Amino acid sequence: MMLRRLLLLATFATASCARAGEVQVAVAANFSAPMQRIAAAFTAATGHVARVAVGATGKLHAQVQAGAPFEVLLAADDETPRKLVAQGQAVAGTPFTYAIGKLVLWSSSPGVVDAQGAVLASGRFRHIALANPKLAPYGAAAMEVLKARGLAETLAPRIVLGETIAQAYQFVATGNAELGFVALSQVNSPGKPIEGSWWLVPASLHGEIRQDAVLLKPGERNPAARALLAFLKTEAARQLIEAYGYAVPGP
Repeated sequence: MMLRRLLLLATFATASCARAGEVQVAVAANFSAPMQRIAAAFTAATGHVARVAVGATGKLHAQVQAGAPFEVLLAADDETPRKLVAQGQAVAGTPFTYAIGKLVLWSSSPGVVDAQGAVLASGRFRHIALANPKLAPYGAAAMEVLKARGLAETLAPRIVLGETIAQAYQFVATGNAELGFVALSQVNSPGKPIEGSWWLVPASLHGEIRQDAVLLKPGERNPAARALLAFLKTEAARQLIEAYGYAVPGP
């Protein structure tokens, strides 16, 4: 009886492995940390493996256009997935918002950034980091904030551009810039206080950062790609996304 049960379990495990697959996922840099947790949960739940490549949304878009074999894109905006559908490089009807991003002005040192962001007009810093607004939606949002505060021209000589929001974060974390605009998810680890000093930028100062996922053409016939998109809509994934400081749209 025991031998028969073991044989049944072995047969089930073999069948599960045979059904399991891989999906190549291009992920916006701001979503790198939560995606690591989501990928692990996705594998535990489905057996599929998510192979993740991280970069600026604009750069990932260019790579898709150049023929990169990505099957799913998790962008930092909602415009890029729409463009890819219109260009015939993504599957119509598959884009959806998986997260709504939040922008923070952050310094790795306590007492530098105040709770109203008045430090921007103080002149008490040499460098401010942000992601390249031509490539990264969070960088574009940061420029909107500076324009809303009437400081875009004044602070232009002090701006240090990162290719991605991850690079902008590194400029601040290493002290190469005293402060910078980053995604809340980069400084907000679940269960840990935010280090340094920071200002959560009011959403009224920039356009909503709706981050959309989309099924790309190379993944159209890959069950693992569709499974990942479905998993992003589950309560388990939504809770992980919220834990990193994102908002999630209603079910």
